[in-house]
Amino acid sequence: MTLRLHNNLTRQLEPFTPLDPACPTLYVCGPTVYNYVHIGNARGPVVFGVLADLLRRRFGALRYARNITDVDDKINTAAREQGVPISTITDRFAAAYREDMAALGVVPPDIEPEVTAHMPQIITMIEQLIANGHAYAAEGHVLFAVASFESYGKLSRRDPDEMLAGARVDVAPYKRDPGDFVLWKPSSDDLPGWESPWGRGRPGWHIECSAMAAAHLGETIDIHAGGVDLQFPHHENEIAQSECAHGGKIFARFWLHNGMLNFGGAKMSKSLGNIERVHDLVRQHPPEALRLALLSAHYRQPLDWSDGLIEQSVRTLDRLYGTLRELASVEATAVIPATVEATLDDDLNTPQALAEVARIAADARRATDPAEQARLKGELLGAGLVLGLLQADPAQWFGTAAGADGDDARIQALIDERAAAKKARDFARSDAIRDQLAAEGITLDDTPQGVRWSRKRG
Repeated sequence: MTLRLHNNLTRQLEPFTPLDPACPTLYVCGPTVYNYVHIGNARGPVVFGVLADLLRRRFGALRYARNITDVDDKINTAAREQGVPISTITDRFAAAYREDMAALGVVPPDIEPEVTAHMPQIITMIEQLIANGHAYAAEGHVLFAVASFESYGKLSRRDPDEMLAGARVDVAPYKRDPGDFVLWKPSSDDLPGWESPWGRGRPGWHIECSAMAAAHLGETIDIHAGGVDLQFPHHENEIAQSECAHGGKIFARFWLHNGMLNFGGAKMSKSLGNIERVHDLVRQHPPEALRLALLSAHYRQPLDWSDGLIEQSVRTLDRLYGTLRELASVEATAVIPATVEATLDDDLNTPQALAEVARIAADARRATDPAEQARLKGELLGAGLVLGLLQADPAQWFGTAAGADGDDARIQALIDERAAAKKARDFARSDAIRDQLAAEGITLDDTPQGVRWSRKRG
């Protein structure tokens, strides 16, 4: 099987081969830690986490970096409002981010660089850009000269004038060109700052990722990923800085961008106020259902987020865990189905992978031969494994981990009694049992293969 990824640099689906066949490199833009992240910010870590696992299976190893931005004007504002050092803000929300991602089943990256720990590398890269004629110092600032990089705009496919017209840029008197962007800016005494050849200051946003990626993954990386909203100006500027600092070497060979989440008909964003925070959602809903919802659409497409999508994801997992519960007595080892692996090789086609999971589960429910049941259960567990799903005990999923066996047995006894009552045409007793179970939050589903039940949540 050949892994193919849609490279936004070329706008084509391309076979992926890493520079080092034994260890690909992957960089994903991480959060700015001044508040809790919204569910749209979780889509990249979830889908590119699936990619990271796929790369490890395919090539045997991976160097995966996802940064923490802990220097930012929004962080400064939050610290000033609360009267605390910026580290109080960043430590709190970086920890919350890690906790929330773990709840969604996101495995931590191999490397999690923080901006504050990379000031020497940032300053060195800025010095390289000045020495190479691609940046200049002015009034305590250092700016990248966009006109010095002929390929500027190659990722977003727009010319600089068009990009300038569509962007919010600071047209300052110290700029040679309005489109030039900040690499370093001065800090007043009340703001965080670091000593540099240009005075006490702090880095611009874009240079941070370039310096951290080079420090940990090298001057050319295999895959750079992030939200499509970062394509311009952030990723465009990363390319310009990195390639100019490193003598024209390609910065990233593949660019992958996940689509945005829409909520109430508009892009989910803090600025619009139409956000759902992960920190809240994982306490209101089963986190695995949130993960399934994020994987339900192809990563490059927009995803409409709603309570209905979450409820649908819960029902889907009810059916899948219900299947595993029915096969509880069947011994099986997780085996990744070739059909599921093939869908992920096709540009991370998680919707098709989930369709394969549903097909395998349906086959497992119909199977009567013990060997076939074992094979299909193993495939169901293996398919779930590559998507970060179905790894809990069914009793845990259905919320019966404490005293689960006794409660399951009691419910099943009532279901058996109901079946006997129906067979004896004692419909009053049959309906009474259904009503009793419904009052306990137990939903019954009569199927040709028998009665299946699930526990409602909330």
